[in-house]
Amino acid sequence: MTEPTVPTWNGVDLSDAEFTALMELLRDRRQFDLEQYKDRCVRRRIAKRLRISQAADFSDYLKRLDIDQDELDALLATISIHVSQFFRNPETFQILEKNILPDLCRQARASGRHKLTLWSAGCASGEEPYSLAMLIDDLGAADLEIRVLATDISEPVLEKARAGSFEAARLREVPEQVIKKYFRPDKDRYQLISRVRDRVEFIRHNIVTDRDYPAADLILCRNVLIYFTRPEQERILARFADVIQEHGALVLGRSETMIGKIRGCFQAEFPMERIYRRTAQPATTNVL
Repeated sequence: MTEPTVPTWNGVDLSDAEFTALMELLRDRRQFDLEQYKDRCVRRRIAKRLRISQAADFSDYLKRLDIDQDELDALLATISIHVSQFFRNPETFQILEKNILPDLCRQARASGRHKLTLWSAGCASGEEPYSLAMLIDDLGAADLEIRVLATDISEPVLEKARAGSFEAARLREVPEQVIKKYFRPDKDRYQLISRVRDRVEFIRHNIVTDRDYPAADLILCRNVLIYFTRPEQERILARFADVIQEHGALVLGRSETMIGKIRGCFQAEFPMERIYRRTAQPATTNVL
């Protein structure tokens, strides 16, 4: 007896009606709006999940999503997750360590503030916010309360990040002495020590649909904007401008740029690393 053939899905297999049905399901069940994402990229990621699921056809997969919450979360994670490693783009983190973080601390002390918030938006499995937490641990700023906020739209992804357990491949950019200081071998993985894990607060947040953005001194939103349409990128940047402290910093991915009217709210300080300073100019609220 011949086994049934599993479809070899690709990004163009979905009809517009099927894509719309999936979009409506994610919007209703997870408050996630696919409409703002670049169509081609999203379709590829949906196709990836369809292949893994081994669904007979799209109708079969849609029925499964209706009753299987775990699969719905897995699809959301596949669509939204970006590649993450500790200290990804080491030059960026060197500038944060040597220039940006010490300067933010000086500004806080000069203004009589005792708290700083560093926000990793689109934190995926946690490597980026944990990298920040390790820099803070080495900073020697015991007089300041420095909070690392890490957000993503997928709760299962956040739950995995909170555990702080990583494959060795995720530590490729981490110097050996840093691994020895902050990680403990755990079979074929590495466990981040609790002192660093406890510095990071993981919260579910959608930068597209959530209107409330946390106030921050530093925002890292790297390799996230590339998945959105240009109008949505402008709206997100405007909201960042609203919540970043004056002279605070914004870090984008190397393939991302400051666009639209909101460029007047930021000064490029380290252009190659896409590190910008918030100016005193009011945010351009008409792009919201």
